[in-house]
Amino acid sequence: MRAFIAAVLLFATQFAAAENISIEDSQIRQPMPGRTVTAGYLTLHNHTAVEQQLVAVSSAAFARIELHQHSHRDGMMRMEQVDAITIAANASVSLAPGGLHLMLFEPVAALQPGQTVGLTLVFANGEQLAIEAPVVAMPKR
Repeated sequence: MRAFIAAVLLFATQFAAAENISIEDSQIRQPMPGRTVTAGYLTLHNHTAVEQQLVAVSSAAFARIELHQHSHRDGMMRMEQVDAITIAANASVSLAPGGLHLMLFEPVAALQPGQTVGLTLVFANGEQLAIEAPVVAMPKR
């Protein structure tokens, strides 16, 4: 009975997150040959009247995932880890090249364009949202 209640609560938490936050345009870039780190991008839509904060992302496909941002200081672009990504009430935040993004470290298997990777987004209020992000080829420069 306890397992059933726990499963219902877990489902309810994920369902609540799905109603409160939606995800669009998710993607994970295929790592460059010989590299063990890549980036992930998506847009978060907050459908609530209160600020939401993304505080962690996890996946069985990677050793770890960090929230990052690019910043411009002293004439230099820098990349730094952040503790949270804030999504204002009834607003959206895009994780995109040159700004906020996910850093995904040490994939457990080779990633190929066209496959999808499961990610679990964790919010400060304890809600979680499971998504599938497609792997895309690194854009040509």
